[in-house]
Amino acid sequence: MSALSHAPAPLLVAPAELKSAAARSRVFLDATWVMPGSARKPHEEWAAKRIPGARFFDLDLVASDHPLGLKHMLPSPAVFASACAGLGISPSTHVVLYDTHGVFSAPRALRPFQAFGHVNSSVLNGGLPRWEDEGHPLETDTPVTSTTSDDAYAEPELDSNVVKSYEQMVSNALLDPASNDAASLVFDARSKGRYSGADPEPRPGLPSGHMPHSFSLPFQAFLESPKGSYTVFKSPDAIRAALLEAVQGNEETLQQILDGKRSVINSCGSGMTACILWLGLQLLGVKSAVYDESWTGYAMRKESKIVSGHAAV
Repeated sequence: MSALSHAPAPLLVAPAELKSAAARSRVFLDATWVMPGSARKPHEEWAAKRIPGARFFDLDLVASDHPLGLKHMLPSPAVFASACAGLGISPSTHVVLYDTHGVFSAPRALRPFQAFGHVNSSVLNGGLPRWEDEGHPLETDTPVTSTTSDDAYAEPELDSNVVKSYEQMVSNALLDPASNDAASLVFDARSKGRYSGADPEPRPGLPSGHMPHSFSLPFQAFLESPKGSYTVFKSPDAIRAALLEAVQGNEETLQQILDGKRSVINSCGSGMTACILWLGLQLLGVKSAVYDESWTGYAMRKESKIVSGHAAV
């Protein structure tokens, strides 16, 4: 745990659990992100309607530069600390992250807080739509964009166990899962068609398929829409059932994962929805990592080993 850390908060909170949006020690961050090409403008939407006092957390801005030009990569300690200071966040602040989909991009925003030891951070389950649906207050006037923090935010240390590089994924692909040095299992949050290679990738020129030792686990398997208009996380039991289905009904493999005897890495198209899997696993008590570059970074490199079909290899 980082020296910056204070008491951990629940990873997932419901609107009713947050008695006051204006609590002195709490900061709400709108971390809405939309797919490239979308006509939506999340920053403008935040300016028009938000939880009172909420600030905007731009996932593509609070990020590190990448040699392949990939977006929303995990920020450096300096970028993260600077962003927190600019958003009025101190080491003791309870940070509550939400998005306007319900659950989509907020888990990605939670990840740097957790990775850098700011464990007093949570995702609002159901996001802004649920907050509004349950009758909690909203703010629609011009937002305050300048904030200050009472405490300095020093550069934190990264927990290197929670992020995987391309080189580590290549090394993992070469391991024999039956050996004593068992390969990490990779859960792929993309659609089954993209995973199998049957459907094309949305990025032109990028091949579909999957990495060795990976299972298809579309991120929607961990979510539900109880009212049809926004998503929330399923119950832990339902998440466990989805996980069992993903490992093709193998109870032994599932138990190895739950017991921490088999390590897990999460991936998706660009590192966004992999964090839904990461958070869902956390809700089961499973610590896992995220391959930040995900399929885009992996498949862009011509030397990468790509597997087709539905069975994990």
